[in-house]
Amino acid sequence: MSAPTGQDAVHGLGSTGGTAARPASGAGRTGNPGNRTAGSRLPRVRSRTPEPSAGVVVDGYPGRPSVRAGETLRLHVSTRAERFRAHFYRCGARPRLMGSTEGPGRYASPGSHDEDWNWPGHDFTIPEEWPSGVYIAALSPGTAQPAAPADAEALDARHSRLLFVVTAREPARTTRILYKVPVFTYHAYNRSGGASLYGALPHDEAHRTVTLRRPGGGTGGPVKGMPDAHDPRTPRQTFAHWDAPFVSWLETSGFTADYCTDLDLDETPRLAHHYRLLLSAGHDEYWSPRTRRHVTAYRDQGGNIAVFGANTCWWRVTPNDDGTAISCAKYPPGVPQGSDADRMRGAPDHWWETEPENLLIGVSYRNGGGYWDGPREQLGFTVQHTGHPVFAGTGLREGDILGAEHSLVGYECDGAAYRRDVHGLAIPTGSDGTPADFTILGVADLPTAPDSGWNTTARENTDPRRAATFGLYTKGGTVFNAATTDWPRLLRLDPRIRALTRNVITLLT
Repeated sequence: MSAPTGQDAVHGLGSTGGTAARPASGAGRTGNPGNRTAGSRLPRVRSRTPEPSAGVVVDGYPGRPSVRAGETLRLHVSTRAERFRAHFYRCGARPRLMGSTEGPGRYASPGSHDEDWNWPGHDFTIPEEWPSGVYIAALSPGTAQPAAPADAEALDARHSRLLFVVTAREPARTTRILYKVPVFTYHAYNRSGGASLYGALPHDEAHRTVTLRRPGGGTGGPVKGMPDAHDPRTPRQTFAHWDAPFVSWLETSGFTADYCTDLDLDETPRLAHHYRLLLSAGHDEYWSPRTRRHVTAYRDQGGNIAVFGANTCWWRVTPNDDGTAISCAKYPPGVPQGSDADRMRGAPDHWWETEPENLLIGVSYRNGGGYWDGPREQLGFTVQHTGHPVFAGTGLREGDILGAEHSLVGYECDGAAYRRDVHGLAIPTGSDGTPADFTILGVADLPTAPDSGWNTTARENTDPRRAATFGLYTKGGTVFNAATTDWPRLLRLDPRIRALTRNVITLLT
């Protein structure tokens, strides 16, 4: 979820989309052994990314968002330079330079948001010894080596970057944790080619399709959304904003993890079953039916899930047959494109209207809300059940407020419909699909005043009250949900958030 079109800015629009131009004919092998280029026809262009500024010399995207260690990654690169170079950084505790490749430059035109851009290919074999992780390729002209970035924030850019995930050659050989990278959500907000899964187009459409084969998708492309007043260093809906801080904390804290994308979980039914814990953080909004079905089966068979984010599993997307594009139907019949579909019933691909996401993750965005523009008031969780092991070492007592001084709740948050028992404790009603044994560990009632800045969606009942609720339940495996997108932001700010996060991961592994 994000602000409707017309209310938001686009980060970097016009500063990326390739340095592109039509590839020369007669493409052949590069001069580098083991690397090759492969030209192909250009797609029909409708909406286009503007030509880049003069300072942008190389741009690109991966042929697929993930690659297994030891196998071949195809980079699709466009440049006017005679040669280009790609430096590969693994983003863990801090970015680590793992290697590089170079090749001849060829120039290809930007394409449409909904069709494969078909840029020239350059193959690179991932060394077998590269650990699983999130990798960013920094693209540059010539062969010079760039300065080492201090962190993923410094590595992030709206052009000349591409993100891919290296999956484990031997799953779970060194870890019991699998981290899910939300590539579907990255591309839902990626505006390379002139459009994302948001806003109106000049022509009618039953559903919106965006290709994964274009610049952007975590980094390297223009991003739909307003600036984050609480962390303006990077745009929301990028890897650097929520996932990178969580991954950095995770690996700095001594945890190891294997990494995958949501497309990997979609295509490989039992991928998660090798692990004790599936992790998601920040903003993991767009889920395919198969991803959800496979994750649910994992939970039912004893797999644990921890969500340190919100607005999770809100929209349903459908990948095409070869996994190179996703589609989403957002508007009820007869509703104009660009309308706020979240405020009405009948959106075809709203998960909650046909299969409420709370059935899996315990909470739903429709019971919480979003605060998109500017600083929001300081709101935290009022905690309860502080004798639970997840609170060990936090110093929190019943009724204390967690995270308010750093505006923990938002920019989007999820909740369960709840009531108070005879002791005044919040318990789920279960009327919205939240499991009956979901233990609410903290509640944050959202302001209801019309000018509060909080935006809410349609739901089954007309009660104006909304609340974020974090907690957990067990059904086969245990599912913990932190219920706010900004949980990763507070890892560097609040020792209680760090302790709670460590406790959850330790308990579930």
